[in-house]
Amino acid sequence: MHIKNILKDMEKDNIQAYLLTQFTNIQYISNYKPTSFAFCIIKENPIIYASQMDMEIAKRDSSIEVREYEKFEIMIDDMKKEGIKNLAIEPSLVYSYYEKFRDDFEITSKNYIDKQRMIKDYSEIENIEKATEIAQTAFKELDVASRSENEDVLAFDLVRLMIENGASGESFDTILVSGANTSLPHAIPQSKPLETPILVDWGAKFNGYCSDNTRTIVYTEKQYEIFDIVREAHDKAIKAIKPGLKCCEIDKVSRDIITEYGYGDRFIHSTGHSLGLDIHETPGFSLRDKTIIEKGMVITVEPGIYLEGKFGVRIEDTIAIENKGRIIGNLPL
Repeated sequence: MHIKNILKDMEKDNIQAYLLTQFTNIQYISNYKPTSFAFCIIKENPIIYASQMDMEIAKRDSSIEVREYEKFEIMIDDMKKEGIKNLAIEPSLVYSYYEKFRDDFEITSKNYIDKQRMIKDYSEIENIEKATEIAQTAFKELDVASRSENEDVLAFDLVRLMIENGASGESFDTILVSGANTSLPHAIPQSKPLETPILVDWGAKFNGYCSDNTRTIVYTEKQYEIFDIVREAHDKAIKAIKPGLKCCEIDKVSRDIITEYGYGDRFIHSTGHSLGLDIHETPGFSLRDKTIIEKGMVITVEPGIYLEGKFGVRIEDTIAIENKGRIIGNLPL
């Protein structure tokens, strides 16, 4: 179905072939995720040219034809024999690959694959829900608030618990930090004892699909004050989500609330991002994203306030968009 939809878009633009090299895009199309390199060419008879060391898993997993990659000239000659004259590429294609194709084909950059990946089908949402369930179970088992080990030890333990609960791994580098480090949105766990507050941003992978949550455990009166503002921005943004609105309108809901309390300049990232096979996909709840929200999108809501050198608070949940936004998982704030 994914390939059929992309072929329809290609036909509208009179594109004969579409080249993919990004690993998760190839996985999305074929169920085979390269470990080295691969070239997936979407056309009437799609094909993947895989490296020799990937051939066993490619033949095992791929739903489309696989050939062993030998050299560029052979791959290009195969395409020219089929009468292919124009070629669409992913915007992320590295320049060195582009150079190999540019003399033989009329090349244009297209986002066909991103458009397809915006909308998740039932099985994809099911995988994201399972990844979320695994991650949240691991977090509850860790019971970070009652532990006394260093940040980096606790982060390692959380990853271990996710794997023990069925994850293939973490969906990104786990953030488990405390004290002043919580004012850094992408802080790295340190070999130091926990301070307050404690911020945990973590996710699991299941069947290749990612989950993403953030919780901040607060202690002092000022920390609770900031937490309540972020929680209000989080809750009202989720309540506002529905198909037909623009993504930027959801960002505005959370940003306006934080701004009203005087912390607008301390909310230093977008309100959320899509996820799936990659932890960051499109669209996102940001000021500049005018994408229309549709059923089947899965997007995080994660407002935050960061007081430089003091502490930060972020709350994040993943939202499946149906008739309105539905929180995936059941982890209390």
